[in-house]
Amino acid sequence: MTRSTKVDKAKQLNAAHRLLQRGVALPEAAQRLSCKFDLSERQAYRYLEEAAQLDGPVEVTEATIPITLKLPPDTVRLLRIQAARSGMTIGALVTRALDAFINALKGHG
Repeated sequence: MTRSTKVDKAKQLNAAHRLLQRGVALPEAAQRLSCKFDLSERQAYRYLEEAAQLDGPVEVTEATIPITLKLPPDTVRLLRIQAARSGMTIGALVTRALDAFINALKGHG
């Protein structure tokens, strides 16, 4: 079996959460997850245990590609401060900023 990506895990957790919300018995839910996502029943039970702790479905984010950026030290310091304040990752902050910048450029082109 291949290792699950973050997107895979989010989809599997959401499927487990839906099964629990519908009142499907744990053994049947584990079997369904196992078949649908090609998981061991043990792993399916782990997803069900984790899903039981959720208030709602988790966000399924788009897959990301790592890149290297060279930024001035002051910019990096400010990014780290903002990430800590907001609870977001630096990658999420940079993505939002670049999306806003690119969308603003579209309006001027």
